[in-house]
Amino acid sequence: MVLRPLGLGDLLTGVPAIRAIRSAVPDHRLVLATTAALEPLAQLIDVVDEVLPARELEPLDWTGPSPELAVDLHGKGPASHAIVAELEPARLLTFDSPGYPGPAWYADEHEVHRWCRLVSEGLGVAADPDALDLAVPPVPPPVAGATVVHPGAAYPGRRWPPDRFAAVARHLAGLGHDVRITGGPTEVELAATVAGLAGLGEEAVLAGRTSSLELAAVVAAARVVVCGDTGVAHLATAYRRPSVVLFGPVSPALWGPPVRHENDGPLHVVLWHGDGAGDPWGTELDPALAKVTVDEVLRALDALPTR
Repeated sequence: MVLRPLGLGDLLTGVPAIRAIRSAVPDHRLVLATTAALEPLAQLIDVVDEVLPARELEPLDWTGPSPELAVDLHGKGPASHAIVAELEPARLLTFDSPGYPGPAWYADEHEVHRWCRLVSEGLGVAADPDALDLAVPPVPPPVAGATVVHPGAAYPGRRWPPDRFAAVARHLAGLGHDVRITGGPTEVELAATVAGLAGLGEEAVLAGRTSSLELAAVVAAARVVVCGDTGVAHLATAYRRPSVVLFGPVSPALWGPPVRHENDGPLHVVLWHGDGAGDPWGTELDPALAKVTVDEVLRALDALPTR
């Protein structure tokens, strides 16, 4: 049993650790407990046998026998540790906290490396932090070869202004890109605003019109992705699509994409002018994110290998 009921980015940054767990117990049935909304995407992790819908920091609806191994990939505890401990596993792996011995938690560690280290130290197996890939969704993308512009993020502090996203979208459309504005059901208005400011038609707005699997399929087949520090950035990483990612309150040293190159160019470019002291849950545009300019984004796009 592996516990990871958080957001999309959290799920995807935990994939290398989940793969390492599988290598430690290759003959076990691996059950991943994550949110119901993420279940379709969790099914794309090739080492997961079963997905158990879960809610953050709530008891699991577990009806089977006690697992032989339970791993807390949620946090440093003890609240999440108790959830997996309640299953009475034969072996429990968590970060160290009162009553739960384990590897030490380091606040300044990259999210991917943190969970890889937990598994590597706790189970004695190698963990590859670049093993972030997902299977291609079993649904056709609504559009293939699109340039994806994703203006949304969970909190306003991580949302680059719509007029700047629109300027980037307008520029790329002028170069002949098939620009599509993506987003979830709550981001339809934002996406429509960006499309309108960019001079794009209604057909360019995919926000609210795609399931999670269809969104993943769009990203998997994308020409390039432009977005903030949000789940779509991690999808671009998972499918190795060229991306420009705009960071603000959070340091990319903690949540940024891996350093990869393709055809002598960087596959993922990160833009950041912060010091890591911002509020990722902020209700106002983070000052560091506000410093990122349209020209910077366009220069970063020019540096990508696939143009």
